[in-house]
Amino acid sequence: MLLQLSFSKFGLKVESGRRIRCCSVANNNEDGVMRTVVKNGKDYVDMCRIVNGMWQTSSGGWGRIVPDNAVDAMLSYADSGLNTFDMADICNEHGPAEDLYGIFINRVRRERPPEYLEKVRGLTKWVPPPVKMTRSFVENAVNVSRKRMDVASLDMLQFHWWDYSNPGYLDALKHLTDLKEEGKIRTIALTNFDTERLQIILENGIPIVSNQVQHSIVDMRPQQRMAEVCQLTGVKLITYGTVMGGLLSEKFLDANINIPFAGPPINTPSLQKYKRMVDAWGGWGLFQILLQTLDKVASKHGVSISTVAVKYILDQPAVAGSMIGVRLGLAEHLQDSLAIFSLNLDEEDVNSIRQVCERGRNLLNVIGDCGDEYRRA
Repeated sequence: MLLQLSFSKFGLKVESGRRIRCCSVANNNEDGVMRTVVKNGKDYVDMCRIVNGMWQTSSGGWGRIVPDNAVDAMLSYADSGLNTFDMADICNEHGPAEDLYGIFINRVRRERPPEYLEKVRGLTKWVPPPVKMTRSFVENAVNVSRKRMDVASLDMLQFHWWDYSNPGYLDALKHLTDLKEEGKIRTIALTNFDTERLQIILENGIPIVSNQVQHSIVDMRPQQRMAEVCQLTGVKLITYGTVMGGLLSEKFLDANINIPFAGPPINTPSLQKYKRMVDAWGGWGLFQILLQTLDKVASKHGVSISTVAVKYILDQPAVAGSMIGVRLGLAEHLQDSLAIFSLNLDEEDVNSIRQVCERGRNLLNVIGDCGDEYRRA
């Protein structure tokens, strides 16, 4: 059962009487619609609303990453204004994202002016094993990320926890809060936490600024329980899976994937994952109707299907930013990403998309709340 929240003069208060600190987000007028500031009390980070997701560096499933080419690509994205990067897990086995960022940030320091460096952001994650969360264990993990990324303070550490029956996540977050106060972290965030645990964490005084969750036109779960609490507390959402690994694109429009070799292959980990999401939502036939609807909107505005798909989610309540995966040095979608900032969906566009979206199953009832897809038996 969700905790009952209510407004009060100085913030939000749960029925138990414990206060939840509020955070907020505001557009940065200097950079127009490209940047936003997410904050909780004195903690804040300004970031680009389109986040370059670096999970595709984690394995060869998306293609072999060449470090020099990858860093060159990172500079190209940052030069265009897309200067916020999201890392994979800090564990070495999950790939070189943090190491690449460390090389990249040093090139920025050498090759770009100081005001350029001030706008670059690196958001990283920590997914610890289920062991006792001591101060030394947590601090060591943070120091590993700081060393790999070559920064004195992490712009944002996004915390994930596998097993809710183990309350050690609160111990870890309290240690992270202490490390933040010492200047080793600027902001603390979550990734793939559900609504109930988000509320518990806020009740315990942890200054969370955002929760990174899967969110797309097909997967609108965050706009139910999670968005309600986010709107009350000010916690913001950073979304991933917003283009469903590339499924929400012209490449799959009118594609028949049921006949071998007749359509584009579902050949990356992301495509395979989000194809299962399509199956749970309503199947390939309904998905084609959605793509056709998005294509009509995209043609009207002279943009791509993926641009429309991301903009639709960016316009949802509580969403501060959306991640788009970058295959650094292998492929790029700079123009599609930049076009998001000049696209304005009108009422007709939004209604046409919503009507198709609502024909699918409510994935909250099929899968569960945000992050439950990773915790199902």
